[in-house]
Formats: sequence, structure tokens, C-alpha cells
Amino acid sequence: MSAQPSTPVTIIVGEGTCGIAAGAKDVFETFRDMAPETEIKTVGCVGMCHEEVMVEIFDDEGGSYLYGKVDKKSIPAILKFHRGEGALPGDHLIRSSVQPDGAEYLTRQTRIALRNVGRLDPKSLEEYRERGGYRSIEKILTDGISPEEVIEEIKTAGLRGRGGAGFPTAVKWNFARSAKGDEKYLICNGDEGDPGAFMDRSLLEGDPHSVLEGMLIAAYAIGASFGYAYIRAEYPLAVEHFGKAIQDARIAGFLGKNILGHAFDFDVKIKQGAGAFVCGEETALIASVEGNRGMPRIRPPFPAVRGLFGKPTIINNVETLANLAWIIEKGGAAYAGIGTGESKGTKVFALAGTIKRGGLVEVPMGMTIREVLYDIGGGPSTGRPIKAVQLGGPSGGCIPESLFDTPIEYEALNATGAIMGSGGMVVMDTRSCMVDIARYFLEFTQIESCGKCTFCRIGTLRMKELLTRICGGEGTMEDIDMLENVAHQVKSSSLCGLGQTAPNPVLTTLKYFRDEYVAHVEEKRCPAGVCKGLITHTIVKDRCTGCSICDRYCPVDAITGVVKQPGSWVIDQELCINCGMCVEVCNFDAIRVQ
Repeated sequence: MSAQPSTPVTIIVGEGTCGIAAGAKDVFETFRDMAPETEIKTVGCVGMCHEEVMVEIFDDEGGSYLYGKVDKKSIPAILKFHRGEGALPGDHLIRSSVQPDGAEYLTRQTRIALRNVGRLDPKSLEEYRERGGYRSIEKILTDGISPEEVIEEIKTAGLRGRGGAGFPTAVKWNFARSAKGDEKYLICNGDEGDPGAFMDRSLLEGDPHSVLEGMLIAAYAIGASFGYAYIRAEYPLAVEHFGKAIQDARIAGFLGKNILGHAFDFDVKIKQGAGAFVCGEETALIASVEGNRGMPRIRPPFPAVRGLFGKPTIINNVETLANLAWIIEKGGAAYAGIGTGESKGTKVFALAGTIKRGGLVEVPMGMTIREVLYDIGGGPSTGRPIKAVQLGGPSGGCIPESLFDTPIEYEALNATGAIMGSGGMVVMDTRSCMVDIARYFLEFTQIESCGKCTFCRIGTLRMKELLTRICGGEGTMEDIDMLENVAHQVKSSSLCGLGQTAPNPVLTTLKYFRDEYVAHVEEKRCPAGVCKGLITHTIVKDRCTGCSICDRYCPVDAITGVVKQPGSWVIDQELCINCGMCVEVCNFDAIRVQ
């Protein structure tokens, strides 16, 4: 194929939430105005959030061109090229059928849960069907595969829950299958509350039918006739797309009574969550669906025995459900052939923080943290070395660079003090203070604590107070000892997973970055130059050019000097609030933080 494309026949615009935030709506409208003769479609986010707005163009010879960072201004040049009137807009091209290199972010992945995301219109049942959608549930019902055989296939696959705990899915289903009850329920847990995590959102937005088909398979296996999709109200696009998927599936006969003419009844309703992090815990989520305040309860009995409205209930995470149709179609052995001994298949991660290629990745279990961060994520976005990664959300642990060769496996990650969690990876470079990071996550979990048990309600508050004191330069060595002691008490004595894992950021930063705690206490110094009570900002005269940009951005007018006279610029320490704005805007590295 020549470098010059043929006439474009289809233009696809990424309109996930990240794409819309970057301007996808304007890009779509501009293409529609400037190329009225061409079919223009929308898809969910393919995962390359760092390249939004993304556009893929197909020509009449089967060629394809994937563009990134597209805006209204770049569209005329792209269209000119595709009409044979201009040069290839190489500054936007990611990959093409002529130039296949350039999308390492995608080629290093193994996409099962995300297999359709960014490849089909999430609002189209027809497109999902064209890609094999609902074939798995049809196979189960048409071939007369029993619920026990379905569970056995999932057992063969070795699928473990992707919501955080990693409990074997087949074992969980067996509990509910064998539980006595005239009615059973299935709940899809889309209550994704981790800062920096957006795996569930992208799946529900970009491929809702695969999650819905997963719910059908799970419901058939356990004997449930009704299900709830618990989705955060902060995810309006996910709610909209999943709601349409339910309507279309019901019309097509995939939901309701006697599905596809067989003795299997199942229907689904969306329940919007109000944003309480604790409702990610199963029993708190159940309480919320029942219309009560989302608070966990003592287990046993477990939800598989007595859950929603007192009936046997299974709760599966969005990503867990998105794997099921693939497993039934390809076979459990094919899924088990990916990954490692006790960690089979793939895992979706959300890369956020100081990472060059932020977005969603799906990788085989066993790949190392380093490979994900550098080979796929592209390394640090700031040019400074990566210092640590917070893995597993606010209740996860901070893993230092020295442990980046740890394989992504449940047991291996647990051994570091972190957890797999739902899959958030927050990357931090050398300007991150690990004491302040621990304080930030403790503040989050303390606010989100439901308050039911004393250890979590009071213990997280005490830990936050101790961390605040240390960050402010008022801590003592006794405070560090007290912090560690309280963390262990909260971890061992809290009622639910929120309290039991909330101390992880504290314990892992104390384990791997204790020297930073000691520096805060004994030297009254923040090594990363972050904690405001322990730093000062001064101007380095031999680097300053006198441009005055720091003065223009200072929110408290603490910087004075004469324009173009470098030696005249100073920072008034009495007025300075150590906000760091001067450091961010200075183009000459002329602000010293000590």
C-alpha cells in the first residue's frame, strides 16, 4: 500500500469520558461539518488517555490511520492528507497500516476484558453481536451446558475476583449455587472509588454489553433471576451506556423471561451509588442497594448465604464479569494458559501520576511492575526518576523502585505490603514526599470511614493527626513509634476491608522510606521539598534572568524585584506560603527549595 491513502470511508472518534474532557465533542462535530460524505462514529476510550482526543480513519482500500491529540485546528490538515491534497500529519499520527510502529502502548498488552473497548460503538448492540457478543450465553443455553459445568469452566480458568481481594470466582459461585433460597441475586459492583482508578468506568462506558453478558453467565451459574448494576452516580456516561445496553438486550430477548426460548429468567436494574468509598465493600454495598446507609456488617453469614434482602447473593466486580464471555467462548484452559501459577489471565491497571503514558493497560499476570511502568507507560513524565508506585488504591501500599521487578501476582504483591486491589497505579517521582503521601491517603480513608467500628473511626483519625504533626515539623520519634503501633491495631481489629487495609500506606512507607520520617522529625527537613512547614523558597541569583514570571504568578505578592535585573529579585519569607507556584512556572530552575 502506498503512503498516500485512499478516500476515507469511516472516521472514528474516541468519546469516553477522557476523550470528551479533551474536546472529543468538538472534534466529532468538526469532522461531521468538514466531511459530510464520510461515516463518522464514536467509540469508548481505547486506553491511551495520554493521546486524547484519538481519531482512527479507515479508507476504501482497508487502510487505517490512528491519530492522537487531535483538536479542531489539526482536522483540516488530516483531511487534506486523506483526500490526497497534503502531507502526512506526522505530529499526530500514532500508527497506520503503512507505518505500523508507534503504538507500543497497545502492542505490549494482552486485552481480554478490554478486547472491545475503543473498537465498537458502545451504544450499538449490533456491533457487539458482530464481534461475537452474546454468543457465549447462547452457547450455554443452546448446548444445554449445566450451571455446574459453567462453574467448572471458570474453575479451570483460575479466574479470581478483580475487585481487590482476589477470591476464586468459581468457589464464590459454588457457595451461592449450593445455598438454599427461593430467590437469589447477582450484583455487579461498579462502585469504583479509588483515586486514580477508572477501569470499571471505561468498561461500562466502552463495552457495556460484555459486562451485561457476564452478568447473564454468572446469574445462570448461581441460579439468580434478578440482578443490580451498582454504578457510581459520578459516572453519568457509564450509567447512560449501561442503561441503553439493558434496554436493547431486553428488546432482543437477552433479558427477561425465558431468555432465547429457554427456561432461564434474568433481568437487571441499575442502582446509582452516592459516592461512598465504603460501599465498595460487599455488605455495605448490599445495605445501600436495600435503601439503607452503606455500612458493613459482621460476617459470617457471608452474602453468598444471606445477602441482599436476606437472600443468597453474589457480588462480582465489573472487570471480573467482562472476562466471562471470553472464557466460555475460548475455554477455561485458554485463559489459564495466560499468567502464572496462582494468578491466571490478565489484569487491567489505570496508570496515573507522574507517568508519560497515562491511561488503561491490560497485561498478563506475571509481568513485572517495571515493565508496566517503563515499557508500556514510557517512564516518568517529569524527567525525574520514579521513586515509588502506590498500588491498590488508597488502601494499597507504596512500593519502592527497588521492588519494581516484583511480578504482578496476588501473593507476590501481598508480600511487599501492597495489594493488587482493583488495579490503580499512582506513580510518584523524587519530588513526592512519602510522609505526605501517607498523610494524603489516610485523610481520604479517614473521611470515607463509615464510623461503625471504633478502630477504624478513631484509629484512622489518630494516624492522620500524627502524620499531620510530622509533616508540619512538630513530630517526635515517639510519634513515629505510636503511628506504627496504631496502624497495626487498626489493621488487625477493624470490621471491614476499608479499616483493615487503610494502614497499608503508613506501614509500607515506614518500611521502605523510614529515613524520610526520621528527617522530618530529627532534622526538621522534608527531603522531597514538599511539606510546607519544613521548607523555604529562595531565588538563585546566578540562574535568575529577571523575567518576573514568578512575581506574576505568586498568589501572595511575596516576590519583588526589577524586571531584567536578576540580582534584584528576592522572596519575602514572612509573606511566602511555600505554595510552590514559583517553582512550577520558573523556566530556568532558579528557585531553590530547601
